[in-house]
Order: sequence, then C-alpha cells, then structure tokens
Amino acid sequence: MYVLQSLSLDELQELIDRAIAILNEDARAPGGIEQAGAAAPALQFDAAAREQLAHWADGDARRLINAMEVVAESARGAGKTVVDSAWLETSLSQNLRRFDKGGDAFYDQISALHKAVRGSDPDASLYWFARMLDGGADPRYLARRIVRMAIEDIGLADPRATELALNGADIYERLGSPEGELALAQAVVYMACAAKSNAVYNAYKAARRYAEENGSAPVPMHLRNAPTKLMKELGHGRAYRYAHDEPHGYAAGEHYFPDGLQASFYKPTDRGLEGKISEKLAFLRRLDKQSRSD
Repeated sequence: MYVLQSLSLDELQELIDRAIAILNEDARAPGGIEQAGAAAPALQFDAAAREQLAHWADGDARRLINAMEVVAESARGAGKTVVDSAWLETSLSQNLRRFDKGGDAFYDQISALHKAVRGSDPDASLYWFARMLDGGADPRYLARRIVRMAIEDIGLADPRATELALNGADIYERLGSPEGELALAQAVVYMACAAKSNAVYNAYKAARRYAEENGSAPVPMHLRNAPTKLMKELGHGRAYRYAHDEPHGYAAGEHYFPDGLQASFYKPTDRGLEGKISEKLAFLRRLDKQSRSD
C-alpha cells in the first residue's frame, strides 16, 4: 500500500523547469509548431508566473503539467515568448487548486466542512465551503450536503437551519452564481452557530432497525381506519381516543405501538428548541404514569 504525499513548492519549481524544457523540445520536434523556417525563441515563464503555478498546483504534479501545457499552447498561439502572471490568468479558464472530484481530496474537504459545522466553527466552515467552490465543486452538490448537515447535526434543536439550507438551495437554482453561493454561505454560517442535536438522526436509525427486526406487526384495532360500515362492525377504530378532546390535548396512557411492542427512540437534548421539546415530553410521560396509577 502506498500513500502519495503532496509535492513541496521547491519540488514543484524543479518540475516546472523540467516541463519547460520538454515543452520547448517538443515544439521543435518534427511536426512541432516551430518546425518551419527559423526556430522561434524558446518559451519562458517569468518568476512570478512560476511561483503562481506552483501555488495553484497545490502539491499536485499532474495538475501542474496539465496547466503548463494549456498555457504554453495559448501563449504560442498568441505569439508570446514569455508567460507572466497576467497571461496565466487570461489563458487558464479554471484555476488549478487541487480538487479531484473523484478522489480523496474531494471527500476529505466535504468531511472537513461537515465537521466544522458540527463543531460550531463558522470561520472554518466558511473556509472549507469557499475552498470547495474555489476548487470547482458543484454548488448543487454542496447544497445537498448542507441540507443533510442541517437535518443530521442540528435537527430539532433549531429547525430553522433546515429551512435556511433549503432556501439556499432554492436561491442558487433561481439566481446561480454568485448570489446563490452567498445564500448557501449564509446557511453554512447559521448552521455552524446553531444549537446542535443528532437526536432525530439517531432515533430514525434506531426506529429503522427496530421495524426491520420486528417484522409486520398488525396495526391495533383502535388505530385502524374505518371508512366502511363493515370495517366499523369488525371493530376498526373502536375505543380510539381523540387527543384533542382530552385534557392538555393528550390521551394519557394511550398505546400507539403494535400490541406487544414498545420502544423509546427519540431522546431530545437540552439544547435549543429541543430543550423545550424535552420538557414537553417529560410532562406527557408524567401524565401517562398518573393515568396508569388511577
């Protein structure tokens, strides 16, 4: 197993020298653009362009070489013999910061963004969001991940986060860049600052496992729908207690699981709105306990 490390700036500068020599040699070869007539002057990259290329490559030799080929071709086509920083900006349609959409860099960066949001660091969250956009990430992909972060790591502690994430995605679809990206950035900052809870995320996973393990337990008769006379005669919906007609709008002691099953999945935190939810559920549990003792 091999772990590939990024090249240093010095190593990239050495690679630039070698690439320039090869590019000039290839241009003079049979079929090269300098073949006819007197040989044209060799193409050079000034110090500022070299430094800029090295930083843009971000340790990736492949991206550096690809960039130099693009720049060299455009420079020769324009009759230039020296590539400077201004020409570098003009000739490259996209920057060269490493952002392999199918490789580790992509997933490492989205992981860093997610963890910075979860860790309540708005500055680091914005940095990773901006870096991914800067590297060519599809804003629509980022929008989907931002919505997931809102649901998974904030949840009911602050439901507004999900709304802002969805709004950001919608605004991007309507306006595109750069206005849409700003809306997504706003959602990222809000989420980083919001109260955090993964209680619903954990509850959902637990409920899925529980449902799979317990098969197709029948719906209790009192919870079944009774749209026909026959169903009513069979007892569908009989003895169902309408919660709105009960004290506190709650049918204390009522059972909503299939017969023989009972579980507790959702365990709200004491953070944000979920703190209020926790207090409400504790109150309802006390009503249940009281109804069983009466």
